[in-house]
Amino acid sequence: MSGAKRQKRIALVNDITGFGRCSVAVELPLISALKVQACALPTAILSCHTGFPTHYIDDYTDRMRPYMEDWQQNGVQFDGIATGFLGSAEQIAIVQDFIRTFKQPGTRVMVDPVMGDYGKLYASYTDEMCEKMKGLLGLADIVTPNLTEACRLLDRAYPKDGKVDEGELEYMAAELSDRGPSQVVITGLSEGDTIENFIYEAGRGTMLREKKIGGDRSGSGDAFAAIVIASLVRGESLTDAVKKAADFISKCLKYAVELDLPWNYGLPFEEYLTELK
Repeated sequence: MSGAKRQKRIALVNDITGFGRCSVAVELPLISALKVQACALPTAILSCHTGFPTHYIDDYTDRMRPYMEDWQQNGVQFDGIATGFLGSAEQIAIVQDFIRTFKQPGTRVMVDPVMGDYGKLYASYTDEMCEKMKGLLGLADIVTPNLTEACRLLDRAYPKDGKVDEGELEYMAAELSDRGPSQVVITGLSEGDTIENFIYEAGRGTMLREKKIGGDRSGSGDAFAAIVIASLVRGESLTDAVKKAADFISKCLKYAVELDLPWNYGLPFEEYLTELK
């Protein structure tokens, strides 16, 4: 498309889940609300996410390469690439190839290394997958691990009670940045009644704080990643992008408490979708 003005476009490499408000089902509407086109490359298709008593899953690994090769043949280009939960070492390898194929000088690559939480890896995560995820860092412009994931990527012990000071966070973020991404956000840090996100770029770190509302909720990380990557490809600063995401999620969490929504039903973001700018 010629001309200076055109819509931005982001590739979402993540699963598609029918019920539970997570992954692409959250990312696509939020990115669209920010006036950016979202294009999904499915890693798997699930009836509902794994936080439900049962779920149906159709693994998409064998179909990912033909899918992305067709995009390439059709000349599809992206301003952003965002990766989410990856289910195997093979999928991580496919994503590495996807980034190498589609990343252009202006493409922003965001890796959300969905590996674990509260000091433990998810049951599906193997040592081989952890090593492959470290390799993915070298292709990323921005990485958004929680504390568990940051520790694992750096082969560090998870701190006692999950407590870590800003000096240590800056050291960890700098170490992650040395491995590829110029921007790092260590997400979901909890301190009393606040939730904190530590932002690092250009050799400096800053902490953004929001009041904690309710408990954990499925899809919050996907909502955070979607708003941040869409804001970045629109040319906004990382700090503004993270603040926008945190503010929006806070609003949704408050409404979820009002609705007494089960945690695995996710964020009732639809209520505020038209307010996202």
